[in-house]
Amino acid sequence: MSDGTERHRQDTGLHQLYYDPNIENKNLAQKWLMQAQVSPQAWQFCWALLSPDKVPEIQYFGASALHTKISRYWSDIPSDQYETLKTQLFSQIACFSSGSKMVLTRLCVALASLALNTMPEVWPGAVPEMVRVFQEEGGGVDGRARCLALLELLTVLPEEFQTSRMPQYRKGQVRGALGREWGSVCPLLQQLLRQGDSPGAVKSRVLRCLSSWVLLDVPLSESEGLVEDCFTALPDPELFDTAVEAIVNAISQPDSQRYVNTLLKLVPQVLSLQEQLREAVQNGDMETSHGICRIAVALGENHSRALLEQVEHWQGFLALVNMIMFCTGIPGHYPVNETTSSLTLTFWYTLQDDIMSFDCERQAVYLQVYRPVYFQLVDVLLHKAQFPSDQEYASWSSDEKEQFRIYRVDISDTLMYVYEMLGAELLSNLYEKLGRILTNTEQASSWQHTEALLYGFQSIAETIDVNYSDVIPGLIGLLLRININNVQLADTVMFTIGALAEWLADHPVMLSSVLPLVLQALGNPDLSISSVSTLKKICRECKYDLPPYASNIVAVSREVLSKQIHKTSQCMWLMQALGFLLSALHVEEILRNLHSLITPYIQQLEKLADETPNPSNKLAIIHILGLLSNLFTTLDISKQEDESGESTAPPVKTAPLPPGPNPVVVVLQQVFALIQTVLSKWLNDSQVVEAVCAIFEKSVKTLLHDFAPMVSQLSEMLGQMYSTIPQASALDLTRQMVHIFARETDHFPPIKALFDLVTSVTLSIFQQGPRDHPDIVDSFMQLQAQALKRKPDLFLSESLDVKAVFHCGLLSLKFPEAPTVKSTCLFFTELLPRCSDVPPVARVVQENGKLLLQAVLEAIGGGSSRSLMEQFAEVLFSLNKHCFPLLTVWLKEALQAQGFPSTRVTTEQKDTFTQQILRERVNKRRMKDIVKEFTLVCRGLHGTEYAAEYCL
Repeated sequence: MSDGTERHRQDTGLHQLYYDPNIENKNLAQKWLMQAQVSPQAWQFCWALLSPDKVPEIQYFGASALHTKISRYWSDIPSDQYETLKTQLFSQIACFSSGSKMVLTRLCVALASLALNTMPEVWPGAVPEMVRVFQEEGGGVDGRARCLALLELLTVLPEEFQTSRMPQYRKGQVRGALGREWGSVCPLLQQLLRQGDSPGAVKSRVLRCLSSWVLLDVPLSESEGLVEDCFTALPDPELFDTAVEAIVNAISQPDSQRYVNTLLKLVPQVLSLQEQLREAVQNGDMETSHGICRIAVALGENHSRALLEQVEHWQGFLALVNMIMFCTGIPGHYPVNETTSSLTLTFWYTLQDDIMSFDCERQAVYLQVYRPVYFQLVDVLLHKAQFPSDQEYASWSSDEKEQFRIYRVDISDTLMYVYEMLGAELLSNLYEKLGRILTNTEQASSWQHTEALLYGFQSIAETIDVNYSDVIPGLIGLLLRININNVQLADTVMFTIGALAEWLADHPVMLSSVLPLVLQALGNPDLSISSVSTLKKICRECKYDLPPYASNIVAVSREVLSKQIHKTSQCMWLMQALGFLLSALHVEEILRNLHSLITPYIQQLEKLADETPNPSNKLAIIHILGLLSNLFTTLDISKQEDESGESTAPPVKTAPLPPGPNPVVVVLQQVFALIQTVLSKWLNDSQVVEAVCAIFEKSVKTLLHDFAPMVSQLSEMLGQMYSTIPQASALDLTRQMVHIFARETDHFPPIKALFDLVTSVTLSIFQQGPRDHPDIVDSFMQLQAQALKRKPDLFLSESLDVKAVFHCGLLSLKFPEAPTVKSTCLFFTELLPRCSDVPPVARVVQENGKLLLQAVLEAIGGGSSRSLMEQFAEVLFSLNKHCFPLLTVWLKEALQAQGFPSTRVTTEQKDTFTQQILRERVNKRRMKDIVKEFTLVCRGLHGTEYAAEYCL
C-alpha cells in the first residue's frame, strides 16, 4: 500500500472520529486508528500528518502517533536514527510554537520521551541543549513563542518521567540525570519570573514548570528563591492558581523536611497571607481563600514535627496553627458557602500524632500549649457540623446534602481522634455545654446547636469505650429533656442511644428510660435507619437484660412490620434485632414469640404458594423468606452459656439450655412442607431458590451441630431441587452441609448420597456443555475442594466418577471467568495431596496428571489472565510436592513440543524453567515468582514497561 493511500485512510478515519455523528463509525474509526498508531507504517505517515495544510485534529493524531512509537516501541528505532529523530522533533516544535497548542504539547511530550530514553548515556546534556536550541534566533519564530515552547518542553519532561513505565533500575538512573539538570532549569525560571517585562503567559508557564520539576524531589534549598518568588505572584489573579500549585508541590515533597532553615523562612511568608485570606473570606472569594488555605495546610501538615522541634520558633508555628484553625472555622456552610474547611482536617491528625510521639517530658510541654488549641478545635468542628436552617437546608440539592453528610462523618472521625489527646475532660466539656443549653429557660437555643453537641457525643461513644465515664447517666437524663421536633435531631438522638448500647449493657437500669424513645421512633418512617439500627445494637448488647421488655419490643416490631413502613433492608435488620432478643429467652417463650411474630408471614406464604407465579408474588415470597433468614441468622441459644460466663451480670439472666430441639429447627420443621410447595412452583427461578437456600444456609451457619435433626430431610430436598433444575445456590448450601456434617458418622450417609447425586448431575451438565453455567461450575469446584478437605472418604465412593470430576476440572481451568479458575485451582491443590491416601485419586492423577500439567502450562504460556498466575503456581507447587517423580517426566515430555507453551520461548528458557520448578518444593513464594517471570517471557513482555509494573 502506498504512503498516499495510507495517509488518505488516516484522514478519513480521523474525520469519522471527530465529525461523524454515527457512534458506530466513531468506534470503528477509533479502533482502526489505534491499530494504525502502533503499525510499522506509523513512522512514515505521522510526519505527513503534521503538514501545515492539515487541520489541528489530524496534526494532533500525527504527534500522538510519534509519542506512542517513541515511548512504547523505542527498541524498534535504530540507534543511528536517534539524532535525525531529535532534529526533526526540534524542527516540528519550532514550527508549532506559534500554532496549535495541543499539537505543540504532544510534540514536546514526544521529544521528552526521546530524551528520557537516551539520557544520560546517549544524550547527557539534554536540558542545556533544549535551552540553547530555543534561545537561538532564527526560523521566523518570535522570541515569546520560542520561550513558551521551551517552557512547555521543560514542563512535560518531568511529567513524562512520572508516567513512564521504565524498569526500576532505569528509573533510578534517569531520575538522577534529571536531578542534575535542575541546575540548568532553575536559573532560567528565576530570570523569567523576576523580569518585570515578562508577559503573564510566560510567568504562568514558569510556575507550571516549577510545579513539574519539584515533583522530582529537587532539594528545597535549591528552589528556595523560586518558591519565595511564587509568593510575590499570589496577588496577581491571573497567576494565583499556578503559584499556589507550585508552592504546595514544592513544600509537600517528602525530602523537603530536611531543609529546616528553608522551612523556617517560609513560615512568615505564609503568615503574611493572612490579610489576603481575611479579605477573600469577607468578599466571598472562595477560590482565593481555598488556595491560601492549601498553602498553610501543606506547610503545617508536611512539616509539623520539624517545626515543633524548633522550640525557639514556637510562636511562629503556633501562629501558623491558629491560621489553619481560622481555615477550619471559615464562615459558611460546607459545601454550599465554602469548600475550604475540609482541607484542614488531616492536619489536626498529623499535629496530634507528632505531639504524642515525643518523650513524656517534651510531650507535657507541648500539651500545655496545644490542649487549649484542641479544645477550641472541638468547638469549631461542632459549629461547622451544625445543620443550616430548615429553609436553607430544603433548598440544597441532593448532591450537596450528601457532601455535607460525608463532611460530618469526617468531622466525627476527627473528634474521635482528638479524644485520644483530650480524654474524659472532652466528654465533661460537651456534657456541660449540652446541660447549659437544655436547662437554660431564659434563652432558647436552636435545635442545630443541641444536635451538634449530641453528634459530638455520638462520634466518641461509637468507637471509644465510655463505660468508665461519669457523665453518661447525666447524658441519658438530658436526652429525655430534649424537645424532639426535627428529623435530623431525632436521628442523632437515636444514633447516640445506639452508640451507648455497650454502656447500657453494664447499666441496665437505664434501659427503661431509653427503650420507649426507640420504640416510638420505630414507627416513624423518617427515622427508619437510625431507630432500627439502634434497636438492633441494644438487642445485641443488652439481650440478657431485655426479657422484661421482650413482649413489648416484639409487639411494636410486629405492628411496624405489618404496616410496611420500612424499606426491605431495615425490615431485615429488625428481624436480626428480634433474633438477638429472642436468643436470651426460655425456649417456651422463644417459641411463643416466634409463633406470634411469624405466623402472619407463614399464612401469607401459604396463600402465595397457591397462586400462579407472577412478578408481584415473587417479590413477596422473596421478602418473607428473607425475613425468616435474617431472624434465624441471629437467633442462637447455644451462645447463652458462653456470653453469660463472660458477662458481669448475675447468672439468673440466662435460661438453661433445653434438652429438646433448637427453636429454629422446630420452626423450620413446621414450615418445611410449605417451603417445598413454594419450591415446586418456583424451581425455575434462581432468585427464589437462592432465598430458600439462604434460610437453611444461615440457619446451618448459626446453629452448626444443633441443625442435625434436619440434615436428612434437607439433604433429600436439596437432591431433588438440584436434580430437577441445577442452581449454584444449592451447591453452596451442599458445601456448607459437607463442611459441618460430613465427618459425623450419623450424618455421613445422607451427606454422601447428596454429594454423589449433585456430582453426578453436574457431570451431566459438563457433558452437555458447561459454558453457559459458569456460576454452577464455580460452586461445583468449591464443593469438590471442600469435600477433599473435610472428608476425603467421599472420593472412595464407587458411585463417584473421580476421573470425570478430574476432567471437569481440566475444562474449568480454561474458563474466562477468573473466580471459576481460582476455584478450580483450589480444587486441584486439595486433590493432589490426596494421592497418598485416596487410591482412586492416586490412579486418576497417575493416568491423567500430564493433562493437568499441560493445562497449567498452557495458561502460563498465555492462555489465561496474568492475574491468575499465583493460583496456577500453587497447582504446580502441589504437583511438585506430591507427584515429584511423575512431574519430572511430564515436564520433559510436555515442553519438548515445538512452540509450547508459547512460540516466544526458546528451548534453553524452557530447560531453565524446568530446573527452577523441580528445585522448588518448599518455598511457595519463590514458585510464584518463577511462574510470573516465565509467563512474561511467554507473552513477549519480559523486560518491558508492563513487566516492570507486573513484577512489583
